[in-house]
Order: sequence, then structure tokens, then C-alpha cells
Amino acid sequence: MNKSAFITGASGGIGSAAAYKLACDGYSLALCYCNDRSGAEELAGRLDLINANYEIYRLDVSDTEKTETVFKEAAERFGGFSVLLNCAGIALQKLLTDTSPEEFDRLLAVNLKGVYNTCRVAVPDMVRNKYGSIINISSMWGNYGASCEAVYSATKAGVIGFTKALARELAPSGIRVNCIAPGAVDTKMNNNLSDAEKSAFAEEIPMGRFGTPDEIAEIVSFLASDKSSYITAQVLTADGGLT
Repeated sequence: MNKSAFITGASGGIGSAAAYKLACDGYSLALCYCNDRSGAEELAGRLDLINANYEIYRLDVSDTEKTETVFKEAAERFGGFSVLLNCAGIALQKLLTDTSPEEFDRLLAVNLKGVYNTCRVAVPDMVRNKYGSIINISSMWGNYGASCEAVYSATKAGVIGFTKALARELAPSGIRVNCIAPGAVDTKMNNNLSDAEKSAFAEEIPMGRFGTPDEIAEIVSFLASDKSSYITAQVLTADGGLT
């Protein structure tokens, strides 16, 4: 089977770490980013050092038509994909009453509709091949909910429900669909927290620290591989014991 992966949010902390790990595992990569061009270029530099086979695409996953176009172009370049990794996501920390309808719509469009958009275009080829692994990045807050992150939590809970349902739909076709729910991971998404706030948060975590993108990447590698061939419809929570 062709070892190739289509990755959204590849310029982010988890996305770039996962992309690098999959490249080390021998995968060819279609790397999608939306706004962080410098992050994508930094990843490209690391991949060049190991002679990885990759291509970079700019994609806003909330755009259905653009997702179709980019995926088709990438599939022609790489001959299809055995892995779909959905890392694209945005966060919002606000009281519900301070959250505008526009902000709600944007979070829903990126975090949940974006997963629908990529799965919709990736699934037909996987079904024809009777093989594939879809990995969606959710959040521990999708399981438990976070104060001042009601909308974000709702979108991530939606990703979990979508994952479980799609896994059952695709299991007869040999396609696995799983979800990773990271806890506090040391990425740019948490740059809104001060050092003091990060330290206080870390004290609440039984393991006493934030996770690393590389630790999440190892889970991605496992779920992408045949080592997880009998695992589907699961949510793997990696949060240091917090929840």
C-alpha cells in the first residue's frame, strides 16, 4: 500500500511534529497550512535534511471547494493517500456571552466542518482501496468541557462524535478512524498563557508538566501504522492524567 499522508494544520506544533515523524516512518507527505507560512517553511527545512518526499499546499479547511481542489491535486502528485491526519484547528478563550456569532461560526467551520471536508474527499479512494487510517486531533476539552471555552469544547466534542460514527461506517471497508485528545501541549496555541499561568496549570497535571508535540506525534505514528490494525472508533487521551 502506498505510504502517503495528507496532513492539515501541518505548520502547527502537533502537525509539524507528526509530519516529521511520519516522514521518518517512510511516508510521503502532502502538507497543508493556512496562515503560518513560516511554520511550514521551518518544517520543510527539517524535512529536507532527511530527504523526505513532500509538497506544501495552502488550504483553509473550512473552504469546501478549495479542499476538493487541493486534495485532488495532491492525490495526483502522490498517487492517493493511505493516511489522513486532521490537525488544523483554532482556539478561543472567552465567556460565552462575549463570543460573537461570527466567532462561533469560524470555530465551527475550521474545527468541525474542516474535518468533514477532508474526510469527504479522502474516503472514496480509501473505500476503493479497502485500506486507510484517518486520525483526527480533538482535545481533552472535547471530552470534559472547559470554562470560558464552551464553543471550542463543543467543536472538539463534535470531532469525537464524528470520529466514532464515521469509524463504524467505514470499518467494513477496512478503514480505521480514530481520535487523539491531547491535554496541555507545549505549542504556540498556548502562547496566550503567561509563564506563571503555565506553571500553575502544570501543577494541576499529575505528571507535573505539559506534553510535547513529539509525544502526540508518536501516537499518530502508531495509529497510522498496521500496529493499530484492530483499533478504530477510539479516543486516545494524552493529558498527563489531568482528566
